[in-house]
Amino acid sequence: MDSNHNNYLRFFTVIIVFFLLYGMIILNLYFIQIQQTSFFKNLGDKQYNITLQTLPQRAYIYDRNNNPVAINKDSVAAFILPKTLTQQEELFAFLEKHFPQAFERLAASRTKNFMFIKRNLTQEEMKAIEKANLTDINLLNESSRFYPYESLGTVVGITDIDNNGLFGIESQYNKQLAGTPTTFNLKKDAKSHHFYFSKETKEQGTDGEAITLTIDADIQFKMQTILNEAVERYGSQEAGALAMDPQTGEILAVVSYPHFDPNNTKVLDMETTKNRPITNCFESGSVLKIFMALAAIQEGVTALDEIIDCENTKETRLDHLRIRTIQPHGKISFLEVIQYSNNIGTVKVAKRLGADLYDYYKLLGFGESTGLNFPGEQKGFVNHPSNWSAYSIQSLSYGYEMTTSLLQLARAFSLLINGGYLVTPKLIQDHSIEKIGPLVSQKTLDDVLTILEATVQAGSGTRAQIAGYKILGKTGTANILVNGKYDEDRHLYTFIGAVQKDKYQRVIVCYVKDSKRATYASMITAPLFKELAECMILHEQTKNMSL
Repeated sequence: MDSNHNNYLRFFTVIIVFFLLYGMIILNLYFIQIQQTSFFKNLGDKQYNITLQTLPQRAYIYDRNNNPVAINKDSVAAFILPKTLTQQEELFAFLEKHFPQAFERLAASRTKNFMFIKRNLTQEEMKAIEKANLTDINLLNESSRFYPYESLGTVVGITDIDNNGLFGIESQYNKQLAGTPTTFNLKKDAKSHHFYFSKETKEQGTDGEAITLTIDADIQFKMQTILNEAVERYGSQEAGALAMDPQTGEILAVVSYPHFDPNNTKVLDMETTKNRPITNCFESGSVLKIFMALAAIQEGVTALDEIIDCENTKETRLDHLRIRTIQPHGKISFLEVIQYSNNIGTVKVAKRLGADLYDYYKLLGFGESTGLNFPGEQKGFVNHPSNWSAYSIQSLSYGYEMTTSLLQLARAFSLLINGGYLVTPKLIQDHSIEKIGPLVSQKTLDDVLTILEATVQAGSGTRAQIAGYKILGKTGTANILVNGKYDEDRHLYTFIGAVQKDKYQRVIVCYVKDSKRATYASMITAPLFKELAECMILHEQTKNMSL
């Protein structure tokens, strides 16, 4: 009896324990599958699903002849999932040896869901990863930029590691070039640890839109070569040049020195990325005399044949203020005053204009944005009459107390060539022309053009002459301001000019800063203009013959 009772007791005990265990399992499953569904689903998603956004192939950038100047190339990135590492010790050892920066980032935060080891891997780095054969390291194909024309680096700019524009056209038109991203789920196979893009797309992106520049990439390359050679020849450290169609405002070439290789940016000096003809403003010296002459003729305060007494001296005083000039001249015509760049005669005429000179400089676009809207573009400065000192009128008459960019000079000079219209410069082809004017009379333009032609034929610009073409131009040599004082041993040399033949018209402006050869713009930038103009003429003639 006692034996049977004990057997029943043990049996019921086992049954009770079994039901209790079974109940605990059921309860646990209830909490897991019902009460904690969201928690475990999120945990699973974190372990096996990653949401990534990928941009479409970035749109190309073309020059005016449809040559690609910014294209795409394939690149490979390596990444890990720090929360789900299976070979932690081996991975840490590998990263410490081959990718120390990634090792430091991982050691600082091991709780990340996703971390790039490195993007844009080199062939050597890819071989090292392949040899290590670590399942925690995964590869992802990406797209990056390549630039066929190094000389266009300061124009086109570059993109960052995420293919976003950093400066230049890549930055200015980043949204248009990039398009919009497509969102994918990146999933992991628990057995093989391989990654693949899900066929299901969460959000479909849109393609970027290509851009066509007004630049001719071949002219750009040739002008950059000429500029580099000039810098070496004259022992300079900085220079720039810009070529423009005066009728449309289209910029055909814009080159800078120093410059950089957009395909090699591991070590990048930001100074070399500046597009100096657009982003740098400076006191340009006597090239501004031609615009003072335009104002004086338009206002009727002088005429080409008026005789101006330049006092046959290199130095004199007007209203007790000292004025110096390069060469002494006696009584010469106003045309010859500008032709020979005589400061004394220039100031005598400018004093008749007074504050009107400021108004004309502003009318011609100096001290104002050109409308190009290029990143980093500077508008310069013109000293307002309310801030003038006794010296201001003479300083402004030959290019001091005001700063200009090459782009502004090219725009103002184009007005002289195109019939008096101030055009809006363009780097992007859109077949539109924005212009204001005419701002001065045709008689004024004809007189100014007569001065410019005489300057090249027998004045300071004789070294700019090109056989068979009409060359108009003006030189400028300005002292450079250093620590608040003008250094008479340092100069900025400028030339602004145009080349014409029949319907062919091109405006070219250039500058060279400093030179080991103590000389004048007539010896440096006038011949540089000639080289640049001959290069452009030959190229465009050859291109037209091939059409």
